[in-house]
Amino acid sequence: MTSATESASANGTATSEESKSENHPIESPQPAAANMPDKFDFDLFVIGTGPGGEGAAMQAAKGGLKVGVAERYRQIGGGCTHWGTIPSKALRYAVTSTMKSLKNPVMREMGFAVSPTMEQLNRGTQAIIGRQVSMRQSFYDRNNVPIFRGQARFLDEYTISIDNGEHITARSFVISTGSRPYRPPGVDFSHPRIFDSDTILEMKDKPSSITVYGAGVIGTEYASMFRNLGIKVNLINTREKLLEFLDDEIIDALSYHLRDQGVIIRHNEAMESIEGQDDGVILNLKSGKILKTDVFLWANGRQGNTDDLGLENLPIEANSRGQVIVDEQFQTCVPNIYAVGDVIGIPSLASAAYTQGRAAGMHLLGRVDGNLRLHDIPTGIYTSPEISSVGHTERELTERCVPYEVGQAQFRSLARAQITGETTGMLKLLFHRETKEILGVHCFGANASEIVHIGQAIMNQPGRQNTIEYFIETTFNYPTMAEAYRVAALNGINRLF
Repeated sequence: MTSATESASANGTATSEESKSENHPIESPQPAAANMPDKFDFDLFVIGTGPGGEGAAMQAAKGGLKVGVAERYRQIGGGCTHWGTIPSKALRYAVTSTMKSLKNPVMREMGFAVSPTMEQLNRGTQAIIGRQVSMRQSFYDRNNVPIFRGQARFLDEYTISIDNGEHITARSFVISTGSRPYRPPGVDFSHPRIFDSDTILEMKDKPSSITVYGAGVIGTEYASMFRNLGIKVNLINTREKLLEFLDDEIIDALSYHLRDQGVIIRHNEAMESIEGQDDGVILNLKSGKILKTDVFLWANGRQGNTDDLGLENLPIEANSRGQVIVDEQFQTCVPNIYAVGDVIGIPSLASAAYTQGRAAGMHLLGRVDGNLRLHDIPTGIYTSPEISSVGHTERELTERCVPYEVGQAQFRSLARAQITGETTGMLKLLFHRETKEILGVHCFGANASEIVHIGQAIMNQPGRQNTIEYFIETTFNYPTMAEAYRVAALNGINRLF
């Protein structure tokens, strides 16, 4: 999960997990079946303790249901905590903060000219993971949710086994088993120089060059991170543009800054073969290009973790990427079995998984009135600089013939950005020309993933309370990055006539 990452912040879910919900009577979400037990061990059993599973378990437990969970890894937290969001963002912070310090003129004048090792940069990651695991364990403990260790497999729609041993029955289930990097046939991932997005964090030595195959969220994040370390980077994109779901201007800005930093981007390419050698890895592309770098990172796609769930004992079928199809309430074709998070595919964000898990838990509790903003999930891409957006893009609004206008604030004009030296970036507001309703917020630059939430909050105000004039009439602290909203709003209003 990217950030991922793959990208929600597990810290952002901590407060929500402790929020209280009303108690609701336990109702069966489906008509009685012939093989339904007379008595269940649990009202809800969750498979997987990542953000999605945690969200479902905590929501249901707070609502009065008897909940149990299964986790096959030795620690709870899922891929988000152990291989994806948390360790990769911890490494990113170590890289950016260290390199920023080393580039500081004062540090250079004092004679600091060191090159940190991968081991040094990763040193604090395990401590952060340990704190996350301990915190999340306390949620299960306080809510009396037992954790069963081992692989859960369905025997029928009401029964699972744990590692082919203990049988557990439940009225409902939530599948939250996450995903893993897709590994195509013909690529030797056992080679010490060939990595995927899970194993790259185990890399011991800093290479001088790397090829990143796949220019999605994970690929661009790692390409940016490694380039910040001074590593030569080839970024291979199988599509025409980087991150095509983003606003075109943000895509152009990202492409420009990656190239400006020295990343070589190659679009519309496809792998022919990969050869791991003693001194590097050779990538042969179908276009005829041949690239050789010290190491190789495969970052092209994810595979849902459903191949060992016993789905053959149910009517549920996973697609070719191991993903489960669900409806708008996150129910599978078996009504008492839900699925959330990366195992159902896009948006494959930790933040989205947690919200989806809570939504499934609410549905079990009889709350089906759209109580969560599932349509309002912001992107968070931790390149350097960051990218975050919510709402519509210019492309979408143009296709729908919506009369909109644009307001922009360049970070280089903000006093706070000038003070911190983070002048690269922009905030872009899209709003309706007539109603002045905010239609989209797009941010590229330092702290973009934090800045976007101000616009997100106003966008979701009812009726006339959602207007770009809010930012013109509101006093922002000075100097702050949030001031960009006032600058962008004035810029946009001045375009109207």
